[in-house]
Amino acid sequence: MHTRRSPHRFRTGVTLVSFAALLVSACSSGSSTSTASPAAGRAVLAALPQATPSALAPYYGQKLSWRDCGVPGFQCATMRAPLDYAHPGTGDVRLAVARKKATGPGKRIGSLLVNPGGPGGSAVGYLQQYAGIGYPAQVRARYDMVAVDPRGVARSEPVECLDGREMDAYTQTDVTPDDQRETDELVDAYKEFAEGCGAQSPKLLRHVSTVEAARDMDILRAALGDRKLTYVGASYGTFLGATYAGLFPKQVGRLVLDGAMDPSLPSRRMNLDQTAGFETAFRSFAKDCVQQPDCPLGTKTAQVGKNLKAFFDRLDARPLPTGDADGRRLTESLATTGVIAAMYDESAWEQLREALTSAIRENDGAGLLVLSDSYYERDAEGDYANLMFANSAVNCLDLPAAFNGPDEVRKALPDFEKASPVFGEGLAWASLNCAYWPVAPTGEPHRIEAKGAAPIVVVGTTRDPATPYRWAQSLARQLSSARLLTYRGDGHTAYGRGSSCIDSTINAYLVRGTPVRDGKRCS
Repeated sequence: MHTRRSPHRFRTGVTLVSFAALLVSACSSGSSTSTASPAAGRAVLAALPQATPSALAPYYGQKLSWRDCGVPGFQCATMRAPLDYAHPGTGDVRLAVARKKATGPGKRIGSLLVNPGGPGGSAVGYLQQYAGIGYPAQVRARYDMVAVDPRGVARSEPVECLDGREMDAYTQTDVTPDDQRETDELVDAYKEFAEGCGAQSPKLLRHVSTVEAARDMDILRAALGDRKLTYVGASYGTFLGATYAGLFPKQVGRLVLDGAMDPSLPSRRMNLDQTAGFETAFRSFAKDCVQQPDCPLGTKTAQVGKNLKAFFDRLDARPLPTGDADGRRLTESLATTGVIAAMYDESAWEQLREALTSAIRENDGAGLLVLSDSYYERDAEGDYANLMFANSAVNCLDLPAAFNGPDEVRKALPDFEKASPVFGEGLAWASLNCAYWPVAPTGEPHRIEAKGAAPIVVVGTTRDPATPYRWAQSLARQLSSARLLTYRGDGHTAYGRGSSCIDSTINAYLVRGTPVRDGKRCS
């Protein structure tokens, strides 16, 4: 496996769609800020009947026609799934699938499905760029490595919303409004984004939920000829995997849920937890930064956050030049996205220090713009991948909006700013975007128990910025067969990020079926 490859570069994890829609759960439900466990009293995701409904038999019986992908060693196919599972005869959605066949030596175990998170991350891209060539050799030897882009994502009938120039404007929207005019501009940006998605993808937008994507995974399992599903999902991929387990517990094989999400959380609680998670990661960065000779934010840990916030405030009033061919300047929003993107992996901290040094000491915003653009998947021509569109589409369908209007955000600001003095204000306003979504949500927070499932490995990192460790603890308590594996460290997710303890434990589980001891801790 490639060492220390940053997960966010492959879109593993909770996606920072834009700082104008920054949290994976910006479109989630509820307003609870209680510290009590939200899982108590939540409805439980019900398992589907084991017998395949006759209307779905053609989908389950389909044979995949594999062809060359244009990427050496990989094959691609197209799978059909019903657009609407409640009415399977009303149309299909075509899903892109890719695989890299088991290399040997050793007997092939089956297929290993991977998902990098998001929602909106391309699983096919992740497979071809990383998992299919970078997963441990012993895993790739025994499994066909497989990925499917979920409905609405990348190669699978992607949701579209805005063009590149419109997206440039959207990502630069001020999400720390100082007055009513700036508040109205932010609301207008959210409305324009939502209207664009509704106009370009009106039919698909109603059918990109996580439940539907999980049901697609079971069709793929059958089409691959596997009796049970073996799966590794990161961050949002853990929500997708846990949902599969809840719907199809008897079909669960070896599941690894790395950087776990908690499906029982209402949005405001989830967003607060995540805001606090980024603050925790930033404090780790701050401690490291002041020990380096080139830290541009001070020589004492306590200064770092204050100095960064002061830098953001200066950008709010006067954006920096970047040398960008399209004339973009470094705004507070773009800079904040660049900083938060680097919190996902401590190997990016050096790049962040250099970018901040150029911006603060040389008035050159190019480095932070590079971090921001790479996170948004904006290319040199100014075009964006569909990541951000799919992210909002899935989140806004899965759960009701966190806030219904600006007044609710203002009331919640003290809680968010307490959770993170540096990022809290912007993350609170980022939670407003799904208030204006054109499609009504279809889900609510719920528990997932997956009774009857084989043992499931839930992985949590103690200082994970995007999926706080408490989420892994909560999901492990909910899943009836969960085994909690803990990584004591920084960064988002744990598998393949440098811990031989984590990697060897998961490899043994995947390859030999070796049970993971519940509560095992690694560093």
